[in-house]
Parts: sequence; C-alpha cells; structure tokens
Amino acid sequence: MIKKEVEKILQYVQKPARYVGGELNSVVKDAAKVDIRYAFCFPDTYEIGMSHLGMKILYGLVNQRDDAWCERVFAPDTDMEEQMRANNVPLFALESGDYIKDFDMIGFTLQYELCYSNVLNMLDLAKVPVFSKDRMELTPIVCVGGPCTCNPEPIADFCDIVFLGEGEETTNQVIDLLKECKANNCTRQEFLHRAKDIVGVYVPSLYVDRYNDDGTLKSLTPIDGAPMPVKKAIISDLDKVYYPDKFVVPFINIVHDRAVEEIFRGCIRGCRFCQAGFIYRPIREKSVETINKQAKALIDNTGYDEISLCSLSTSDHSCVDEMLTTLIDWTEKEKINLSLPSLRVDNFSDELVDKLNRVRKSGLTFAPEAGTQRLRDVINKNVTEEEVLRTCTKAFDNGWCSVKLYFMMGLPTETMEDIEGIADLGMKVVHAFGKNPNRQAGTGVQVSISCASFIPKPFTPFQWEPEDNMESLQQKQKHLLESIPTKKIKVSYHQTPTSLLEGVFARGDRRLSKVIYTAFRNGCKFDSWDDKFNFDAWMDAFNQHNIDPYFYTQRKREFSELLPWDHLDYGVSRKFLENENKKAHQNTVTPHCRIKCSGCGANKLNGGHCDARN
Repeated sequence: MIKKEVEKILQYVQKPARYVGGELNSVVKDAAKVDIRYAFCFPDTYEIGMSHLGMKILYGLVNQRDDAWCERVFAPDTDMEEQMRANNVPLFALESGDYIKDFDMIGFTLQYELCYSNVLNMLDLAKVPVFSKDRMELTPIVCVGGPCTCNPEPIADFCDIVFLGEGEETTNQVIDLLKECKANNCTRQEFLHRAKDIVGVYVPSLYVDRYNDDGTLKSLTPIDGAPMPVKKAIISDLDKVYYPDKFVVPFINIVHDRAVEEIFRGCIRGCRFCQAGFIYRPIREKSVETINKQAKALIDNTGYDEISLCSLSTSDHSCVDEMLTTLIDWTEKEKINLSLPSLRVDNFSDELVDKLNRVRKSGLTFAPEAGTQRLRDVINKNVTEEEVLRTCTKAFDNGWCSVKLYFMMGLPTETMEDIEGIADLGMKVVHAFGKNPNRQAGTGVQVSISCASFIPKPFTPFQWEPEDNMESLQQKQKHLLESIPTKKIKVSYHQTPTSLLEGVFARGDRRLSKVIYTAFRNGCKFDSWDDKFNFDAWMDAFNQHNIDPYFYTQRKREFSELLPWDHLDYGVSRKFLENENKKAHQNTVTPHCRIKCSGCGANKLNGGHCDARN
C-alpha cells in the first residue's frame, strides 16, 4: 500500500514501478497480527535485487510463518533518493509501504564489497542510527548475510549480528529468539548475548581487536563467553530444506527475469582463486526428482517461459544426464526455455550436446580463466587448451556460432606471456570455427573474451597473496588489446580503481569502518556503478584516517600472520589452504573431489558427509 507522501513523488522519478510493490506473488499480511516484521534489504537497485535467488528463498521462508512478515527493500536510485530526502520520506518496504525504522529486523544481503556504502546510505535514509553502538532499543536488529560476511570485519561496527553460511535454519532461530525477547521485554544486550549461541550467528560487538606496531592484527578476543571460532551454518539435506514454489514476478524487466532452480551447493573443483568454491563446501546435491518437482511448480506459479539451473558448475551434478532428460521432456512440450549456465569444458559430453540441441540456442560460455597451461595449473583450473578447442569445435558442429570465454587478469605468478596466451587461445577458437566443415554457410563466429581483475579473497589458497596494482593491470589490459588481430574477438575488462576498493574490503579489518563511514558522508554510494563511483572521495576518506589502502592489497602475508577472519570457521581448514598455496607456486595441480578427496575438512560441518563422491 503506497503512502500518500510516496505517491506524490513518484511522478518525478524515472522508474516508479521500482517503488510501488503489489506484484504477482508478493505477500501482504496484517501487521497487527504478526509478532516480527523483517525488512529484507538488497543494497542495490530493484532490477538487480529482484534477480537474487537468496532473497527469494528467505522471503518465502519467513512468510511461511504466521507470526512473521518479510518485506522487500531496495536501494532507491539517486532520483528517488533526492525526492525522499527533500520531502522527508524515510526508506520504506514495498509490501506495506511502512517505514523500516519501525521494523523488528533489518537484514542486508552482502553480495559484493562495493555495496557497503549503500548499506550505510539505506540505514541513514531509513532514519536508523548507522553505528550499532548508537542503537539503544531492542529493535530494530540490523543483520547482514551473504558471501561477503566470510570477512565481515570492515562493516563490524554497523551490524548487530552476522549470519555466517546458509540462512534457512538460522533465520528462523533468530526470529524465534527475537520474538521471545520482545515478549519478555529483554534489552538489546540480552538478545545479543543469547544470539551468540546460535550456530551460524556472529555478534561482532562481543569481540575486541588489537593491532601490532606494524599494523597487522595482533588479536581478536571474545568476551562474555562468545564462541571461538564461530562456525558457519550449513543445510545438510537440500531435498528437505525449504525452497519457494513461487517467485514475486516484477512489473518491469530485471537483470535475470526468469525462474531459477538451484540444483546443488558447493563445488568439486577447487580452483584456487574461487571463494565460492570453498565457502559453500561441502558439496550437497538435490535429487533429480526434487529438481523436477520444484522447477515445474515455479513455472506453474509464475508464468515464466524460461527456467535457469543454478549452481557453481551445472554439468558437475552427478546425475546431469538424467536431470536434463527429465526436465527437457516437459519444458520442450510446454515451450519453456531451459538455461544451463556454468558449463565445464572438460565434461561437455556428446550426451550433453544432444540435450542442449533440444533447447533454445543461446551463446555458450566457458571459463578457461588463464591463457597458458602453466597458469591454469597454478590456479588449479584442471582444463587444457585441447579440451577448450574440442568443446568449441563440438559446439560449432552443432550450430553454435558465438562463444564467450571468461579469464582472470592479475593472477599470482602471471607474466605478459600469459596475457598473450589469452589472445592466442581466442584466435585458435576463431580458427576452429573457420576449419569446421559443418558450420552454417554465411555465418561468422563471434568470440567474446571477458577479463575480470583477480582479487585475493578470504578462505582461498590465495588469501595470503598480494593483489596486482592498478598500473600493472592497465598495462596488461593494453597488451591484451594489442595482441588481438581480428574483429571477430571482442574484449571487455573490469575497471581497475573499483578492483582496488574491492581488494581492500575483501581482506580488511575493523579499522576500515571509519573509512566507509567517512566515504558515505562524502557522498559515496553505488560504487559498483562506473558512472557513480567516486575514486577521489574514497582516497580522501583513507587519507583522513591515515589508513593506507595498499597495506591491504599489495602486501604478501606470511602464513604466521593472524588474518581478520581467522576466528570464523567456514569448514575448509587453514592447513589445507596453506598446502594449496604452496602447490600453486610449484605449478602443481590437485585432482577434483570426485577423483580423490583432498581432505579439505569441510565435511566436518555436515556430520562428516559430502556429496562429492556419492
């Protein structure tokens, strides 16, 4: 329900549909009949947030309860924010139109380090104190979750609780506790003291940080009986855990406007640069029966004509052929497009090609990640040039004429020869198309090369490595462009200033909270958007607090150094990561989990169980 003061300002903004709610499958309840109101906030625009699967899952999960109501909140674009501030309209939730400062829980999902300034801006726009120490009443409790919370220290001063790992069970436990504390008139501190005992909940205010003279972390000490380490939460059985049978269907186009079915969590591969591949371990799969049932329900309840399978590596599901056969049997009849992202070049089988030929053709995407075999061995990609070319040839044989190749730039031990290798591999793919006798007459090939700047992340074997500096990355980008001899190859890459900021916050500590706050006060927001990113304002914020951003990015850490996230347990052992780092510098690969278990330790969080070798 739109408030009158909001309705008045909508005529002045570009996309009013972002702010009105009322979409198909949105949940509206009687606020007087629920005990807990939960504002689920995505710190970016509606189009991006509405594409996020985690929000869809937790929105449906909380709204199953009769005693709780979860509503959606997105970062208003700058035109809407100007109107809201000028007309004294606080940040509101879409379903009810009510101001979120009056809610019991305000939760943010942190998908990307460059959203931190938006979190502060949304709290400020909501008229909620930005620092947790300034929030005196029991509610609202400000919580964060998502992949960035595997190192939440840079934003520790702003949040009351941090959800570590998977939130399906933890969210309900926290809601139950908050409901009880509200009924018993408990204080905020009493709630936090009890919340610390829930597995997967981290309370930053119950840990005290100290630093060495050289600026490195000396200690992070728990107080008041807080646990050490804090374990992430994990869902053991994906066939039994909640999954929505409907999604909210937006009024306007969003980034990923389709139904999404998650097929498994975790990854068998062990690519040394990939944070997701480690923090989502151990591997757990859904059964083909469950996948099929859930996919059908989503299509029936949303009206979408496309469904995408979600995982870190779709073709690594142990029953991929059976799964695709089952899904294609009905999607083909009902003219539903089946989208298969995250395919691997080393298991792109003839059976898989046959099944892909039965669904609508779109461009294929593969990720060699590095241009030479030496560097692919360093990062443990376990993919050869021959496999890439064989896969592309197989795709060209079956009618595809566009291929997208993902690479990373700035990887440990990388040289200019490795950069040239990216261009060489792209040209070999072009030549493979030209030599193919089965290609369609009159068609040309388009090879898109996308290069992301490598950022060392926590809980990976490269968490100790220095990040490549901006000047070096720019030289490599220039050299890559100069190495491409044909217009049949298009190159795109990340802007380097944002990579610096991402690197700082990925491995930063609590001292960065004041930098983030100062940058926010200086107008920084939407930092992941090139047209809104203000690099100079960020550098001014670092200078004001005499903090060197390059201390966090360009310094190689020793294995003996205490890292800001060492008090958090995401399952994978530190010793395993150290050994993988050493193997990287020896150009030595580790076989994936289905070939041989490498003893990463993640299965201990799941009672010793891992689906990697089921």
